[in-house]
Amino acid sequence: MTTSETRTERSPESNDAESRDTTTRRRGLLGRVPGFADPTARFVYGWAIAQLVVNVGIVVTGGAVRLTGSGLGCPTWPQCTDGSFVPHQALGMHGAIEFGNRMLTWVLVVVAIGTWLAVFRRRGSTRGDRWLATLIALGIPFQAVIGGISVLTDLNPWVVSLHFVLSMALVSAATVLVFRTSPYEREKSTNVVAARLGSALSWLIYVLTWATIYVGTIVTGSGPHAGDADAPRNGLDPSAMTQLHADFVFVLVGLALAGAVTARVLRMPQTRAALIYVGLLALQGVIGGIQYATDLPMVLVIAHMLGSALLMIGATWLVLWFGRDQRAGGDQQDSTRREVSDAPVN
Repeated sequence: MTTSETRTERSPESNDAESRDTTTRRRGLLGRVPGFADPTARFVYGWAIAQLVVNVGIVVTGGAVRLTGSGLGCPTWPQCTDGSFVPHQALGMHGAIEFGNRMLTWVLVVVAIGTWLAVFRRRGSTRGDRWLATLIALGIPFQAVIGGISVLTDLNPWVVSLHFVLSMALVSAATVLVFRTSPYEREKSTNVVAARLGSALSWLIYVLTWATIYVGTIVTGSGPHAGDADAPRNGLDPSAMTQLHADFVFVLVGLALAGAVTARVLRMPQTRAALIYVGLLALQGVIGGIQYATDLPMVLVIAHMLGSALLMIGATWLVLWFGRDQRAGGDQQDSTRREVSDAPVN
């Protein structure tokens, strides 16, 4: 061995030390935060679940604001009152409730930032995961702006409806991120025809879930819970809108049962998820019927709003799971075709 060769050789220990130094420099300040130095799949999955939970929570607390008549507890936005970001004593309990809900938005912001950082710092994150985490994070300030517009328009029912719809969009997007970042394997259906049928039914369920929820916001806009005693209503007949909403629910029930029966008969791995969705839909229907018959008590209305968020999660989950099976089935068919085409001709 020559002298020059001796100088260029490096021990494994020195290589490992240099690698650790490079990793430390790459991690930066977040390298000192537990979990964020080198996020694992479970760590990212936990943040994604947290983001979904807080998005559902903000739906429920927003409903509580409206149901207590505190929608204009802070009469302006982004400040609570002219010249002050916090409510003063004259605003009473309504001001405290509305301000408290605004403060919860900051919890949502913190969780969204944490999720975004975890996704971007994880080595195994895909470009789709990063885009999705970014869109969810950007959706939160946009949602706050819509909420501010609803306050500045004295709780215009159509703006309030848009505010709720965007909340459902964030819940659906957060569900997608949970599904994509899950470290757990899910069984796939090997039946291509069953996968295609399940995917078609799940998309119908998803679209009709959206339609049913939106019509529900129109029902709310025509009903008594405006969020403030002086807030305008949309002028539509509450009874007619309630009947229209019920009609959408009946169709959705039929589709959900069809999806569950199909998954059960064909012994698909999505059977349990489809049955859970049917159970949630049945519970939501019972709550809706009771609240209508009992003049919309606050507790039941809040439970109904929570049920809407859970149904959105369930419908999104079905689309993702069935859709993955269809893609897997298509890949399997392509592989089979390639094997046949590559086979030697006798």
